[in-house]
Amino acid sequence: MDTACVHIRELDAGSAPGRGWRGTVGASPRARLAHAAAWHPAIARAYGHAPLYLSADDGDGAAVGVLPAFVVRRPLVGTVVTSMPFLDSGGPCADSPAIETALVADLVSAARRRGARFVELRSSVRLPIDAQPLESKVNMTLALSHPDGLWRRFDKTVRNQVRKAERSGLTVDCGGAADLASFYEVFVERMRDLGSPVHAFGFLRQVVDAFGEDARVMIVRHGRETVGGLVALAFRDRLVVPWSTCRTTYFASCPNMLLYWRTIEGACADGFARFEFGRSTRGSGTYRFKKQWGAEEEPLFWYRIPLSAQRRPLQDAGLPDEAPAAKPADVLVRMWRRLPLAVTRQIGPRIRKYLIQ
Repeated sequence: MDTACVHIRELDAGSAPGRGWRGTVGASPRARLAHAAAWHPAIARAYGHAPLYLSADDGDGAAVGVLPAFVVRRPLVGTVVTSMPFLDSGGPCADSPAIETALVADLVSAARRRGARFVELRSSVRLPIDAQPLESKVNMTLALSHPDGLWRRFDKTVRNQVRKAERSGLTVDCGGAADLASFYEVFVERMRDLGSPVHAFGFLRQVVDAFGEDARVMIVRHGRETVGGLVALAFRDRLVVPWSTCRTTYFASCPNMLLYWRTIEGACADGFARFEFGRSTRGSGTYRFKKQWGAEEEPLFWYRIPLSAQRRPLQDAGLPDEAPAAKPADVLVRMWRRLPLAVTRQIGPRIRKYLIQ
């Protein structure tokens, strides 16, 4: 395709992406969950971040590329344009590297006009741009088949832990928006224990509502008590888990193992080709948890393009230049863990909306 004929336009921030966007995303093998049109209304309505969605067409109106992003105006530390905040991937999705480059160039120009400090691109492929990505994070995915065959291929430890959860009287139900409040009660508690601000309930509700039938909320229970749960989103031939949680008091009963197995089993029955556990840093605890299921690495390339000449150059592309040193960060984590749940529930979302990781 002659890229000289390609026209890039900025979508109306007040309107969700239309049929052209959905058609491009639906046809491209490079599209991922972050390119789904549902994020546009969900993030904008829940957190008030301004969408900055770009679409490339061939001059005849046929879309040949898209790039979703949000303008996040953060107090004190400045504005950032991110594709995509809160998600593992994003970046351009186009028919050719040349169109990807053009989309990124337009995004950088639009970010400068908005006074952004930098543009962040999270991509599932290496981009043809002059920047070095962070590559230590990977997306962990499991190829699906018939559940019986998959079960037999699991390590004996995995199977035993699932059976232990069943013997402990745990059960798992598949639901939707009506079950989100039960999930959130455990989510708030677990995020406090981890020392991290929690997402707003309204954000999760907007996501589940925006994805509609493509969203499912899995709940693991002991009798009538909610022990944990996860939110899973369907995108094309993949079922993706952005958020999951379980009560620490039940860890000995392995509720997360039964929770994930029932979700994977349901994904097999529904004909999905892959199950996405989500991103992890290589060698971390969450990486090992996902690896035990037989999950394989899919690379992630996180780019950061600084826009202000007055700022010091970033030594590590993709890493926040305003991130506190490790020791002060540890202090903040310990302080957060000691806060009452009611406090973290109220102030956590006000902080989390600006934490784009």
